[in-house]
Amino acid sequence: MQRRQLMKAGAAMATSLGLAGLTRAQGAYKAEYKMSTVVPPAFAWGKGGAIFADLVRERTAGRINIKQYPGASLVQGQQDREFAAMRQGVIDVLCGAPINWAGTVRELGVFTLPFILPDHKAWDAATTDPAIMDEYFGLVRKAGAEPLAVGETGFRQISNRVRPIRRPEDMKGLKIRVVGSPMYGEIMSAMGANPTFMSWADAQPALASGAVDAQENPLEVFLAAKIHTLGQKYVTKWNYSNDILLFAIAAPVWSSWTPDDQAIVRTAAQDAAKQQIGLVRKLFADDVAAVRALGVDVHLPTAEEMQTWREATRGASAKWKEATHTGLVAKIEAVAAKAMGR
Repeated sequence: MQRRQLMKAGAAMATSLGLAGLTRAQGAYKAEYKMSTVVPPAFAWGKGGAIFADLVRERTAGRINIKQYPGASLVQGQQDREFAAMRQGVIDVLCGAPINWAGTVRELGVFTLPFILPDHKAWDAATTDPAIMDEYFGLVRKAGAEPLAVGETGFRQISNRVRPIRRPEDMKGLKIRVVGSPMYGEIMSAMGANPTFMSWADAQPALASGAVDAQENPLEVFLAAKIHTLGQKYVTKWNYSNDILLFAIAAPVWSSWTPDDQAIVRTAAQDAAKQQIGLVRKLFADDVAAVRALGVDVHLPTAEEMQTWREATRGASAKWKEATHTGLVAKIEAVAAKAMGR
């Protein structure tokens, strides 16, 4: 009888200790996890972040509450500081374009080299290739974040207020706003343009005043941000770069969650990425007609014109292949070529 009572008491104590441990684990979770996005949910990029946050909150019954901070507001609009801010503990969750972080983790920009992935067939082949993505995710982990999934930021097109751009020579002398990526700057310089690095918040008044002639962004951004109202009269749809949209968690935050919650968050990111890609593709299919409807001249380059763009950017591409990750870029090129039947 005494032995049975001792066993019951021991079981009760174990249960109590287990519950206490669970309470402590749950108590270690933050009330809010800060996620940075460059744009708000009005854009497919920002919408992807919102979908992710909602799915995580719902599937963890509120244990993990991710709050979205659009406009890169956690870093005063300077999107090139996002990854560094994550390392400093200012940002917990990233839903962003690695090209913005080139100054911090250059090797993560392998998908953005000029014309490396010129269409969606090539882009899909590279971003779903297990060997490529395993290696890429390893680079993300080495940099200090846990990668979960990749969405799509969209093919970047060029617009300007001065003249139609049909060949590299048409770029000569144009002052163009680019994100804080030395690679994008060198691409534009190679064609005679004058690249100017600035945040999107600073770019809009600069375009409106004419202090800057041109900009490059997906046409979805051109439409949603009403860039035609900033004096941009000419667009060339040349698909020169299409960065991934990386969903990632700061390593210390990731390690603080239980394995079950980690699995939930990873699946939520993958589901959000699929939805986000669907949004981008739908907008891409209709963007030319939508931009032309605004009275903007849209040029669709011929195959011969596209070859002149590739030749003009060959030097910058070779340099940044080496500067990012030669081996991984070579694998991406091989998979893309196969997908395109080359």
